[in-house]
Amino acid sequence: MDAALSLRVVERAYPHHVGRILAALASAALLAGCNPAPQNAPLPYSDTPQVRAEEVYRLAVHPLHNPQKLSAAYQPLVDHLNRQLKGARIELEASRDYQAFEVKLRRREPAFLLPNPWQTLQAQKVGYHVIAMAGNAEDFKGIFIVRKDGGIHKLADLKGKTVAYPSPTALAAAIMPQRFLYDNGIHIGRDLQNVYVGSQESSIMNVYLGQAAAGATWPPPWRLFQRDHPAEAAQLKVAWETPSLINNSVMVRDDVPTAVREGVQRTLMELADTPQGAAVLGAMETARFHPANDASYAIVARYVARFEKDVRPVEPP
Repeated sequence: MDAALSLRVVERAYPHHVGRILAALASAALLAGCNPAPQNAPLPYSDTPQVRAEEVYRLAVHPLHNPQKLSAAYQPLVDHLNRQLKGARIELEASRDYQAFEVKLRRREPAFLLPNPWQTLQAQKVGYHVIAMAGNAEDFKGIFIVRKDGGIHKLADLKGKTVAYPSPTALAAAIMPQRFLYDNGIHIGRDLQNVYVGSQESSIMNVYLGQAAAGATWPPPWRLFQRDHPAEAAQLKVAWETPSLINNSVMVRDDVPTAVREGVQRTLMELADTPQGAAVLGAMETARFHPANDASYAIVARYVARFEKDVRPVEPP
């Protein structure tokens, strides 16, 4: 299109603005003349690919607590890991409930996991591997919390009542307590009203508020509740506890670099050896981290198989 034809097109389309359009075009041409086009610069290249100064890896902890309390308990661990690791940084990730956490692990989203033992079995199926056990095995047991004035003195007193649990897949706080009830003559489907309330603290609070006759949890959340809510805890007590099993695991996804995996594992094992590490463990109500691997959790597979045969499916159909 030549200049004369272009001018006629502008006049027809914008009859009242021709002067201003032409002035703008003239200014643009003048500026273009004052700023000649830059010469083509050669593209930079390198024999090795560019890498970030540090890679970020997420650590997802199953919902031991609500997200705020979980952050308070586990952020000191993450901070300590980040002081020790070179070229890598860990970020803590909470989940709103057990089901949300389990979706993440099945999608292989976090690089590191701190799951319960049943979730450990599920994570093994999608390429995560155990690098440690978090806490002493004897601390992994279910406990039943009741109100001191609730009139619950023996297991038979629970018949016809409501019992609260964090989640159907909570091993210490649902599966093991329900196994305990079964072994002591309580049929959970016929004798109880079972409610799943999302977190360990919610299970305890349902008892405190009188919405459940008993709440199932396990020792670390109960110790934290006693520390953080002493007035409420004083009105509650542990009525029964189950036998112990094996504690929560720490897992790593199979594509995390060996140096990062080994750095995290080594740091976890050394926590109990220094005052700074002991403070980190104290925030989590965890005695120490122990060596463990995938084979360590075979006992859980056998336990769950018996539970599903006798009591109920772990995951509702």
